[in-house]
Amino acid sequence: MKDQQPINAQDILEKYDKENQFRSNIGKWAWVVTFLGVALTVFHLYTAYFGTLPTQKQGAVHVGTALGVIFLLYPLKRDLLKTQKKIPWYDIVLAFTAMYVTYHKIIFFDSILQSRISGYSIPDIIISVLGILLVLEATRRTVGLPIVIVALVAILYAIFGNFVPTQILSHPGFSLERTATALWYKESGIFGTPVQISAKFIFLFLFFGVMLVQTNVGKFFNDLAFSLTGRYTGGTAKTAVVASALQGTISGSSVGNTVATGSFTIPMMKKAGFKPEFAGATEAAASTGGQIMPPMMGAAAFIMMEILGVSYGTIMMAAIIPAILYFTGIFIGTHFEAKKLKILGLPKSQLHSFRKTMKRNWYMLLPLFVITGTIIYGFTPQRAALFGIVAAFLVSLIRKETRMSFKQTINVLEQGTRVALPVIAAVATAGVIAGIVSMTGLGSKFAAGVIALSNGYLILALIFTMIACIVLGMGLPTTANYVVTATIAAPVLINEFGVAPIAAHMFVFYFGIVADITPPVCLAAYAGAGIAGANPFKTGMNAVKLAIAAFIVPFIFIYNPILVMVDVEPVMLIISVTASLVGMVAVSSSMIGYFIRYSKVWERFILFVAGLMLIVPEILSSVLGLVLILGIWFIQKRRTDDELGIEGPRSSQALY
Repeated sequence: MKDQQPINAQDILEKYDKENQFRSNIGKWAWVVTFLGVALTVFHLYTAYFGTLPTQKQGAVHVGTALGVIFLLYPLKRDLLKTQKKIPWYDIVLAFTAMYVTYHKIIFFDSILQSRISGYSIPDIIISVLGILLVLEATRRTVGLPIVIVALVAILYAIFGNFVPTQILSHPGFSLERTATALWYKESGIFGTPVQISAKFIFLFLFFGVMLVQTNVGKFFNDLAFSLTGRYTGGTAKTAVVASALQGTISGSSVGNTVATGSFTIPMMKKAGFKPEFAGATEAAASTGGQIMPPMMGAAAFIMMEILGVSYGTIMMAAIIPAILYFTGIFIGTHFEAKKLKILGLPKSQLHSFRKTMKRNWYMLLPLFVITGTIIYGFTPQRAALFGIVAAFLVSLIRKETRMSFKQTINVLEQGTRVALPVIAAVATAGVIAGIVSMTGLGSKFAAGVIALSNGYLILALIFTMIACIVLGMGLPTTANYVVTATIAAPVLINEFGVAPIAAHMFVFYFGIVADITPPVCLAAYAGAGIAGANPFKTGMNAVKLAIAAFIVPFIFIYNPILVMVDVEPVMLIISVTASLVGMVAVSSSMIGYFIRYSKVWERFILFVAGLMLIVPEILSSVLGLVLILGIWFIQKRRTDDELGIEGPRSSQALY
């Protein structure tokens, strides 16, 4: 394992992840960035303990400070990263202008509230227009152009809706003044629910992840995963799955998780005998699942909590079974691929002892237990995150190598703001889209369109919604994608088709996430391919095969929401989970083309159908599915010839 060639992770991140395309050399302005970054993190820690400000003020500090840092860190174009030696004057002007127009909401808070009745002044209108434009530009720099285009189209629709020829979409149209002031000053726009949740919860959970990184928990997760799975068939690939699932507790980024874990696991998978496309796909699929893995899911989960009006513990419980099925599918897929290629595991002599690993580093899990326990006990996510941060800080003091000096503490506080910048920009722009939907009644018009297209059939409505989520996910980050689809699509499923609310929201949440591994635009798969030196499209297709559960399970829990803990009966739940796990084995086998022997085309088809029958939580279909799987097992058991003629098992021992 010591012979791994180093992967330039930062280059991969800069290439495939817009969030990492920031200036590294900013000269004297580094002090300003540090001050603003530390100040914003301290502000959130302070308000988490002593109580948040009124939502508009809390959101103004949150967004305004972030905008200032964004314009100082992120250049106008990516190409300027290599050529600019200092921050240009126009970015400095934009940074301080962005902070002023946002802090203006705090300075003139009372008069702005009064203006909602008496009317906004010309300076108020100018500031609102400037604020919106600066938010969109900051989002373009940190997240990318697609979400900005969607927001601009929404704004144009709000203003010129009366010119839209389609009868379904047209509306009277609003003036520029009304549109801008509504988006900037009212709770349904930029400073609406997404920014409020970001300012209260998401920032703290992101900072908790930064604190966990300080404790070297990532290396511990890798060691733990190797000790658990490394010696089994295809152990290197299984290690990637387990490590990425664990890393998902500290990373909300599919690309970031792919690079962080993949730099270590992908070279090992390739040396063990897995094809580069499969190695990159395994890491990408598993890393993408980090956003649906409790206890710390993606940022969108916190917004879901607020929209549904439930506790975060409820969201976690709803996510558990789908997450288990998701990772089971990937894990089993790597097993069948390893069996097909006859790749064995690593010898025990080259693996860390699980007992020794846990004995030395068990304490690193304490912050996760603290944050999970406090949420289950009933504390707010804000207070739970604060307790988790304190626990992570105390854990960092145990070892000399993780103990922070004053300088390191300042750096960690600054990193807390840096990791939050893309999320803050994304949710602010998502607020623009949500605000327009609220102003124009676009949601009801979208509902009418979906009903007309689906002709009242739920399955067609689900397919259309899935396509919309995946297409939006190709350009929008997961959080913004969820805000848009939760505002427009989820209410259609709930109000028009009677779908359980949490099932509808988990449906759009899932398909927004899997866009990261769905070709043609699949950034997590591209990052995995970059590390593996593989074809990006083939890597994406392999990732889809491995993550097939993410494309099946959401349809199942729509029709029977027991999988998201709705109307749960203990006995039926146990049967459903057991049957679903067996079903995922069959589905994964079908996708890979191997069961206990190489599967013929008709055998793969039967395994796929049988797997679906088991995943559908009904006794009759589950029994029939099990009979079909056993039938294929007996047929393949009698087959003695290896049809593809691959010789002998490949032991990984000689590779290290």
